[in-house]
Amino acid sequence: MQKLLVIGSINMDFVIRTESLPRPGETTIGGKFCQISGGKGANQAVAAARGGCVAVRLLAALGDDDMGRALLKQYGSEDQLSLDLVHKIDDGVTGVATILVDSSGENMICVAPGANAHLQPAQVRAVTDEVFEDSGVLLASNEIPLETVAACIRRATLAGLRIILNPAPVLPELADHPLLKSVDLLTPNEHEARLLSGIEVTDVASAIASARVLQQMGVECVIITLGSQGVVVIPREGQSDPWCVQAPQVVALDTTAAGDCFNGLLAAELAQGQDLKQAVEFAVHGASLSVSCRGAQSSLPTRPEILQFIRGETEQTLPG
Repeated sequence: MQKLLVIGSINMDFVIRTESLPRPGETTIGGKFCQISGGKGANQAVAAARGGCVAVRLLAALGDDDMGRALLKQYGSEDQLSLDLVHKIDDGVTGVATILVDSSGENMICVAPGANAHLQPAQVRAVTDEVFEDSGVLLASNEIPLETVAACIRRATLAGLRIILNPAPVLPELADHPLLKSVDLLTPNEHEARLLSGIEVTDVASAIASARVLQQMGVECVIITLGSQGVVVIPREGQSDPWCVQAPQVVALDTTAAGDCFNGLLAAELAQGQDLKQAVEFAVHGASLSVSCRGAQSSLPTRPEILQFIRGETEQTLPG
């Protein structure tokens, strides 16, 4: 079975839960605080390791500090997740994210990259050919330097990997970057799709219009996540028609890492040989389940939990 290679960030998340998100210049009181492991790369790798049937390697960097050591110890307990490509940056500080979550589950996030900014193309070049040859899929995101993402995509392309890029957060230079021509699946949410394409995404029709602009930049297939509305999959014109997967209805407690959950599960399913439709449907269910729990990695479900959720939803929709 081929492995999944994930490149991205590792952060420690500082989460404050409050009744409503503050407006600019406003201070709100009464929120609850917790400290949870996070970072888009780590979230996606953990989601894939828990929810998939595939071995996962994470290429990332963290600081040589108490937070970094605590995170490494925690990730070491994740079955199917290999940490041999995680770099410890001497005298570096582990990346941190401050996350505000309101009573409806919506969030605001600000990231200080720390060691993530020190994951450089040289560290990608140091990865053995065997790692790429053993992997079927590369999943990348943007909380690390774009030139590092590009270097990894170049090696993955040469090795024949299927490449998934989650363009979060959106970097201004990404829209004109030649790496997009090597991306098989681009997975923005509606906000990221708007920033990249210039088209406001509010429904399926506008998602398709936005995706067509992104495909002009070289991307093969675009999958736009629409939160509670599910996802829209837009292959290149002439290949097949766009199609949608509706998200099952759940009570959303915290949407943090829902997109990471979707991407990790999507990549894991594709790495183990599932077709795109099955992979998207499984990932949508897993991401929907994740928002019913609080926290980033603490909300990421296991495969048995996702399968039980799918079975329960199916039973509830049977007639009679």
